[in-house]
Amino acid sequence: MKFSLFIHMERLTPAQSHQQLYKEYIELCKLADRSGFSTIWTGEHHGMDFTIAPNPFTSLVDLAHQTKNVRLGTATVVAPFWHPIKLAGEVAMTDLITGGRLEVGIARGAYSFEYERIGEGVDAWNAGQKMREMIPAIKGLWEGDYTHQGEFWQFPKTTSAPKPLQQPHPPIWVAARDPNSHEFAVANGCNVQVTPLWLDDAEVESLMQRFNDACDAAPEVPRPKIMVLRHTYIGETEKQIQQGAKDLSRFYCHFGAWFKNERPIEQGLIKPLSEEEMAKIEMYSPENMRRNNVVGTPEEVIKRLKHYESLGYDEYSFWIDSAMTYQQKRQSLELFIDKVMPAFEP
Repeated sequence: MKFSLFIHMERLTPAQSHQQLYKEYIELCKLADRSGFSTIWTGEHHGMDFTIAPNPFTSLVDLAHQTKNVRLGTATVVAPFWHPIKLAGEVAMTDLITGGRLEVGIARGAYSFEYERIGEGVDAWNAGQKMREMIPAIKGLWEGDYTHQGEFWQFPKTTSAPKPLQQPHPPIWVAARDPNSHEFAVANGCNVQVTPLWLDDAEVESLMQRFNDACDAAPEVPRPKIMVLRHTYIGETEKQIQQGAKDLSRFYCHFGAWFKNERPIEQGLIKPLSEEEMAKIEMYSPENMRRNNVVGTPEEVIKRLKHYESLGYDEYSFWIDSAMTYQQKRQSLELFIDKVMPAFEP
């Protein structure tokens, strides 16, 4: 099982400068690069200081010049916010600049906050349909002389300019949760990214079962890869671990508030939740974070990840966004590198 890093700039207060956050982002990525991680993933979000990533290709091109070993992935570009011709060209150009190190993750998106601002009337259903139309279209554009007459886009014969360095194209990953998404990804020769979010390992097992069912339904298609993405925190003492669980609880409480899209937002920052408000959200409690997410000592984390490996996951992605300080994130990542990853070396 390979290991990757899933990372964004994240800002919770105006006291954090965007410039400093980017420097810290780069330092964590460099650490992952020189420590055996296979891929660095970064996503796409707009108008949200909670997750700062307006164009993942910009960050990945910079990372290509700051790193030597890792592959560089979008996890994920939001299909409804792109035109197929534009996305095909951006992907191809990034693949050229990065020397063929690009992985392309695509999703329908999740935040209604973003849909309302740049979705041009897209809702969750249309977003899923747009993603399903997007993937065959960009493949056609990379092949060249492609004409498209779809539900959402129509254009005459076009070829992506440039074409990707990797042939026939960079690996494509689809963020999947429901069985239909798994079936679409597998049938179209795409790898699969899954995340249980705050749920426990029963969801990790269920997501793998949905993937296996999709593979069984398309026996003529070579089995793609599957990656599981989880919030991860490693501590050496129970006091550190409890603090990590509390920080993850704060992250998920604000994640949930962004998702509900009901709370005041000023200058890209959501109105912070009080301790009393967060204490009422049982599913995001520190106890659930400690139990459900990959939070614990190195020994506890190794045992858990061995289970994921036995289920058939090809890649485990360390989700480092957490509302923690840079120092906390780095210490946790270093413990993962020094104490956890060696247990999985060939």
